[in-house]
Amino acid sequence: MLDRARAEARLDDVVADHRFEIAVVFPAVGAVTLLASAWDLLPPFLSFNPYFILFGTLVMRLPLAAGLAPLVDRKAAVALLALTGYAFGIELFGVTTGWPYGDFAYLIELGPMLAGEVPLGLPVFFFPLVLNSYLLVVLLAGPRARSRILRLVAVAATVVWMDVVLDPAAVALGFWEYYPPGTYHGVPLSNYAGWVLSAAVSVALLDWGFDADALRDRLADCAYLLDDLVSFVILWGAVNLAFGQAAPAVAAGVLGVALLRTDRFDFAVLRDRIRSTRQ
Repeated sequence: MLDRARAEARLDDVVADHRFEIAVVFPAVGAVTLLASAWDLLPPFLSFNPYFILFGTLVMRLPLAAGLAPLVDRKAAVALLALTGYAFGIELFGVTTGWPYGDFAYLIELGPMLAGEVPLGLPVFFFPLVLNSYLLVVLLAGPRARSRILRLVAVAATVVWMDVVLDPAAVALGFWEYYPPGTYHGVPLSNYAGWVLSAAVSVALLDWGFDADALRDRLADCAYLLDDLVSFVILWGAVNLAFGQAAPAVAAGVLGVALLRTDRFDFAVLRDRIRSTRQ
């Protein structure tokens, strides 16, 4: 237990001391390298390098990992393991059958691939959609988030909204493709119905696994817990802008406004850090 406490404290210090690099620099560099890969501006060994993609993604997940680590007891660990199993199961089922997200296939290896079909690192791509949505709703809704029905509806809507940003950008980059291409920047509407299902399962597991009062207290005390959402807005908002996809870029901007309302990311500090890098 002591070793775990020390590890959590060390991780907390690393994330707190490097918020700008994790939440701003990594997604900005990620957006540039992904776009350069899509436009054939990088040498083959760097273009969409799966290990670079996975490494960058893991770094951007550090605020979530450090923020939630003190809350992960046995029950929460079981919930996260169940959510991991669900993520792999529904993705493999979806690739095989086309349900519930629509008929699609990965075109780029996003790290090692499980059964040659889905990324082995899938949880680090899947978890942010549901965890960030859950945390954002709990924070913005305040006492109203104690209502399970409101929480389910609001989290499901937020997950779908995040995927309104993510999926068109991923399709434009060539990460995956739907067959036939959908009406929304190549994404079918069935994909969003599938995410409603995934959000409902996720809310049920997170509600069961995490102590609600402890989670609210952690949200109040941990300034960086939503920094992963900052990374999401920067990375996928920039990619959508680069491809001229106005609707998902605006959707990313709406998430940015929601982040501003949480008053969690000190944009004055961000401004000062940007100025210091220019000097």
